[in-house]
Order: sequence, then C-alpha cells, then structure tokens
Amino acid sequence: MSVDLHSNYVMTIGGRSVAGGATIDVVNPATGEVFAQAPDCTKAQLDEAVATAKAAFKSWRAVPIEQRQAAVRKAGDILLAHADELARLFTREQGRPVDAAKQEIQGAAMWLHAVAAMSPPTHVVEDSPQQFIETRYVPLGVICAIAPWNFPVTLAMWKVAPALVAGNTMVLKPSPFTPLCTLKIGELFRDVFPPGVLNIISGGDELGPMMTSHPGFAKISFTGSTATGKRVMESAAKDLKRVTLELGGNDAAIVLPDVDLDDVAQKIFFGAFFNTAQICVATKRLYVHESVYDGLRDRLLAIAGAVKVGDGTEQGAVLGPIQNKRQYDRVMNLLEDAKANKLTLLQGAGVPEKGYFIPVTIVDNPPEESRVVQEEAFGPILPMLKFKDIDDVIDRANASDYGLAGAVWSKDVTKAMEIARRMETGTVWVNQNLQLRPDTPFAGHKQSGFGVENGMEGLLEYMVPQAVYVARA
Repeated sequence: MSVDLHSNYVMTIGGRSVAGGATIDVVNPATGEVFAQAPDCTKAQLDEAVATAKAAFKSWRAVPIEQRQAAVRKAGDILLAHADELARLFTREQGRPVDAAKQEIQGAAMWLHAVAAMSPPTHVVEDSPQQFIETRYVPLGVICAIAPWNFPVTLAMWKVAPALVAGNTMVLKPSPFTPLCTLKIGELFRDVFPPGVLNIISGGDELGPMMTSHPGFAKISFTGSTATGKRVMESAAKDLKRVTLELGGNDAAIVLPDVDLDDVAQKIFFGAFFNTAQICVATKRLYVHESVYDGLRDRLLAIAGAVKVGDGTEQGAVLGPIQNKRQYDRVMNLLEDAKANKLTLLQGAGVPEKGYFIPVTIVDNPPEESRVVQEEAFGPILPMLKFKDIDDVIDRANASDYGLAGAVWSKDVTKAMEIARRMETGTVWVNQNLQLRPDTPFAGHKQSGFGVENGMEGLLEYMVPQAVYVARA
C-alpha cells in the first residue's frame, strides 16, 4: 500500500485509520522543537482496540501457523522496502544518525524473518494402546505491548513477531517520545495482517496505566525502566495477567591486564556509547586492571575527542542527542552531582548548544559508592574504575540490584569464561558486546527483568502449555 511516511499520523484500530481524541507533541531532540503531532488515544478508543483484537483472536488463532509465519515474514519484507524513508523519520523523532537508524529498521526486519521461522514444539508424553498424551502450546489471547524510546522499532518488533506467530493478537503502544515510525509501520502492515490482529495506538503518560489495568489483556509485554516495570507488575497482579518485563541495567565490563589496548579500545567505546549510551545493555561500569588502566583511559578519551556528536541528519555525525528532555535532565543531574563531589570528568568533543546534547564523559576512577557508579545513567557518562584482584572485581560487578548484561575482555578466553560464569547477569559477552540474536534468549537477573524475550523461550512466553489426554482402551 502507498503510505505517506512524513505527515498525517494516525492510529491503526481494526485495520482502520483512527485519529486520537486529542494530540501529543513530538519533539526533535536535536533541536528541542516540536515538529509533529501524534494521536492521543482515549479510553473509548483503547476499549475499541482491545475489543477488535479480541474478536480477531478467534479467527487468527485458527489460521495455520505456516500462514501466520508467512505474514510475519512479509511484514519484514515491507520494513526492508521502506527502510530509507523510515530511517529519516526515525532520526527526526529519536535523534540517532540516519545510517544507524536504517540499521535498526533493517535489524527489525531480520528479527521478523528469523522469528517467522520458529514453530512451538509438541511433546508426546505417551503413545500406547492405553492412551495418547501430548503437550502442545496454545496462544494466550490479546497482548498489551509497550515499547520504549531508545530502540522504538526493534523492541516493538521483538514483541510483534513472537506474539503473532504464536497466534495472539496485539495492541501495541510506542513511547510518547517516539510514536511516529511505529504508527506508520501500523499503516504499512494493514495489508499484511487481518483487521484487529495488530492494533497500534499512541498517547501520553496516562495511556500506559490505562492499558496495563485493562481487563481485556491476557499478557503485558513491557520494555522500560525498572521503576515503571514494578508498577506494571503491580497493575497486572489485579487479574493475574502474565508479564514479560525487560527493564534497566547497570552493566559491568571487566578488562584484564593481558588485552591489546589498541584492539579493544574502539569496541569498548562503542559498547558504552553507541546510541549515546541509551541502551539497556551498554557498558555502564568499566572495571580495568590497574596495570592497563591509564592506557585504556587515554585511548577512550582520544576516541571521544574524535567522534562527532551532533544532529543525526548532519554528515559525519556519529552520536546524536539524548532522546528527550526528561532523560536529558536526569543525566545532567548526575553530571552536576559528580562535579559537586569533585570527581574527575574527562570529556570528548564539543556538542551543539541547541538540542539535548551532552558530551561524551569519562569519570576517572570515582569511588564505588558515587552516584555515577551506583545509578544507571542511560546517557554518555562512563565511570572507569581500577581493580587489582579478580575476586574483588567480580564482587564489585555483582554488587548491583541489576543483572542484565556484562562483558569480560581478555586474550585468555578460558579465564574470561570462568569470570563470565560468575557474573550475575542474563547475558555475558567475552571480547565483544551488544550482540543479541533472535534465536537466543534474552533475560535479566534480579531487578533487570522478569521473563524472557527472543529464542524459543521468548516465543513460548506468548503461549501456554496444554496437556491433551486421549483414552484408547
């Protein structure tokens, strides 16, 4: 279908274009200025979206899985076909440079293709003259999906793909800070999924709680902060909705003394600062052996000085702005606290005065108890900390309420693996970072999440086992 990707933003409910009861402003974070309006969904429109999804569930669950998989695969093809246009819109609302924005659209398409190849298992427990018993997996119903602003397309498709392959229907809400690409994807997908299978609505801060408390949902899939995730779980408890929560992280990386500093510095830098460090699994605490600390610090600072921070539409921009004013103020508050406590701040290249820009900042060996170490910045602030003893640094890395991801850097892979296995995180990388795959489960320990996304485990989060007993004699 032909869709204007740069104006007239509408919701998709029951396969139709629906304007909101009012509108919300969408701000370009590179300028701080409003450039578009998105629909603000009313309670009645939410009720309509849930009702149409519930009606569509009866027929969609009966569609053979091969046809559901084909539809999800076609959705991936459509994303690829519109990647260039969507990337430009993505940059205006999210801030990330256009090339990296396009990579997200393409990666989301790849996710749809990969999940479309997955089928839930059926287990035969007994097949005898007396009886036949099998366990199969069946869909849950209508899914409430709430996606964040840091990876708005990818993390939405992480939910859409398995939910729809499994036979569920969905009402998806993007962040009010980044609704536009998702709304347009809803239009693009209307020819792919039957009306009501995938509904996409948008709105302000009131819409999320309206959704999580709505009795029509069987499950909530939420990606966002731990504080909000706790409120989502509390809301879901009232009628025992199932939940998958992918929440915050304060991820530690450990650098052993045998590394080749020239080889790892660039990888460690972008593992910490890609997307202006607005990544739940970014390196947020960097523990470096004292013998190589100065060398790595100096190399990271040199990269920070060479990397252009600016409007994502500008030639050569590598890092963009903080996505929204609320998060910008949080990060600035952390910086002010560090300055007030006389911590050593090493900063990279200058940034534009207009917009929500913050220079890449390395905090040089702050105390472990300082806020920049203990709190998740979700912005371009990286504390570097010295260590001498392996057991001590593992304890320090694990001394967090979070447990999303971590990394170990060493030429001795066997030793690095031993350390990795002792880290209390759902994902651990050795000599790499930020690598996630659709066929590999992604989960958080402690307060970093509840449930699983991706892999077969992630697909089965959108299903429930059903045991079938058949008497034969």
